[in-house]
Amino acid sequence: MIEAALDALLIVLHPSRIGFMFLGIFIGIIVGLLPGLSGTVGMSLLLPFVFGLDPFVGMALLIGMVAVVHTGDTFPSILLGIPGTSGSQATIMDGFPLAKQGQASRAMGASFFCSMVGGVAGGIALYLMIPFARPLISAFSSPELFMLTMLGLSMAGLLAGKSPIKGVISGLLGLLIGSIGSAPAVAEYRYTFGSLYLSSGVSLPVVALSIFAFPIMITMLTNKGTISSNGELKGGILQGVKDSIKNKFLVLRSALIGTLVGFVPGLGGSVVDWLAYGAAQKTVKNNYFGKGDIRGVIAPESANNAKEGGSLVPTLLFGIPGSGTTAILLGGLTLMGLEAGPRMLTTDLPVTLSIVWTLVFANIFGALLCMVLIRPISKFSMIPGEKIVPFLLVLLILGAFQSNFSWGDLIVFVVIGLLGYAMTILDWPRPPLLIGFVLALSAERYYWISIERYGWSWLSSPIVIILAIVILLLLTGGTLIKRFTKSVETDGGGISQ
Repeated sequence: MIEAALDALLIVLHPSRIGFMFLGIFIGIIVGLLPGLSGTVGMSLLLPFVFGLDPFVGMALLIGMVAVVHTGDTFPSILLGIPGTSGSQATIMDGFPLAKQGQASRAMGASFFCSMVGGVAGGIALYLMIPFARPLISAFSSPELFMLTMLGLSMAGLLAGKSPIKGVISGLLGLLIGSIGSAPAVAEYRYTFGSLYLSSGVSLPVVALSIFAFPIMITMLTNKGTISSNGELKGGILQGVKDSIKNKFLVLRSALIGTLVGFVPGLGGSVVDWLAYGAAQKTVKNNYFGKGDIRGVIAPESANNAKEGGSLVPTLLFGIPGSGTTAILLGGLTLMGLEAGPRMLTTDLPVTLSIVWTLVFANIFGALLCMVLIRPISKFSMIPGEKIVPFLLVLLILGAFQSNFSWGDLIVFVVIGLLGYAMTILDWPRPPLLIGFVLALSAERYYWISIERYGWSWLSSPIVIILAIVILLLLTGGTLIKRFTKSVETDGGGISQ
């Protein structure tokens, strides 16, 4: 295996393949920079160009792009409070407040360093898991996948700060919006009101952009002034890197979470950053998440790049896409004359190992390139909001419209955007709504498949029981920690008086 890996390294280092990898990195950063686009869109744009290409060249282009999309999407998430892709939503929670405090460079320095570490960790995990992947993937059937979605939904209350009830209600509202369209278990449509557009449901990019971006634009117009409230840039790139090294265990733990979530087909990158953020929120001491805590940037950014390495395991070895991006990657394999499955471990093993090397190199070079761009791009936070909003509005409308190329996307964008603005004014948490929306169909689908196939016997599965215990520990542990914190604050207040 080691000898084969060294042979694959020599193949990857060929000048032509390195050139295509850098082309993919450049495209990936651009896709991440533009709000509303995603790895799926970038992959779709590249797919026609890989037809008939040498597999090593084609994979260098595709993996180079995929590896850095979740690095480039940090720019709009931190500077503008708008998710560059669905995998950068949690970064907004603390990254945007840091930008408001004039610490955009510090936040992005930490983000890119953690993205690099997470991406390299994901590549190493892909290499190490190749021999053991089959029994691991086959252990997860519909009951286990259902419990994993429940684990994701349990984060709704945890991410609501001091109002877990509001978080639960917000998550349920997300489930309701996610259930619009065709039901996965029965042949009927729900909440479509006779609209052909709603019969296929509401798309994730539209919801993600509207719930976060729309309120930010209104706020920027009404408040006026610059994003950075103090009118200066503080905390440089190296400070962010130092913060990451100081919290090295958080970086590694979040990268592990990202890799494990990536292993599970269908769970997707829209959840991994929230899982890592929620885990960090409950385990990091003396945190002030949501108000500009650098650790709230470190956790999700370490996880979302690590997820890519994990998601390639079921994609390459079983032909089961771990996300929308890897689903298109399967089409790219076919166009290049490859077939996902056991052959990727035998006949096409050099291609598989070249993917590992490309993933590692692309994450390193992509992060370094983004670090070079931090200083000039950070100056966007110094531009008055009313000058940025018209440009952003064009990008967001295009980003929303490209989901289905339907006018319905724009109507939904405005409606859910107004809902997001109302939630902002009333101090209701928005992340739980997005989590509920993302997991709605998966939860329902896996639940019905489990019932139809196993009855209620699936509740006795060891993995299901373990996941149920983890969920209970998260929920009860979070409640106990909040009560303990309140009691400490009360006692402290009494002493100070």
